[in-house]
Amino acid sequence: MTDRFQRFEQFSFALSEITRYWHKLTADEMEKYGLKGGHSVYLLTLARHPEGITATAMSEICGRDKSDVSRMMAIMEEQELITRGGPGKNKYRAVLRLTDKGHAAADAMRKSIAQAVETAGRDLTEERRTVFYESLRSITDNLRDMAENGFDAEKNNF
Repeated sequence: MTDRFQRFEQFSFALSEITRYWHKLTADEMEKYGLKGGHSVYLLTLARHPEGITATAMSEICGRDKSDVSRMMAIMEEQELITRGGPGKNKYRAVLRLTDKGHAAADAMRKSIAQAVETAGRDLTEERRTVFYESLRSITDNLRDMAENGFDAEKNNF
């Protein structure tokens, strides 16, 4: 096995584990509101847009399809965490906003996230944490570029 493949395998496994544990933590937190872990991304996105956003915009921001957004918003509406308003009855054009209950849930989620991130990175110095996040950003940008433009092994020195 090549060194590059071993690094890729280690990277992939680490991301997989991080993702698995992160989903478990968010699922546990969202359960308090009668929601699933997948709702957390929508809840936090709505919190970042206090003026409200449409389901179409939510779909683009979160990288999810409209049917998933529609399903998740219906559940959040049932739980009285969001309201819909705006033009017509078109569910994709309606403006989605957090209710007071939704804001409280988002605030609690933010606090839990801050605590989880702090605890998960407790062994890292501030300098190592900065390098780590810069590295993740670079890896993400490079993978996004390859996914969008295709992977060229020669261009990428393989």
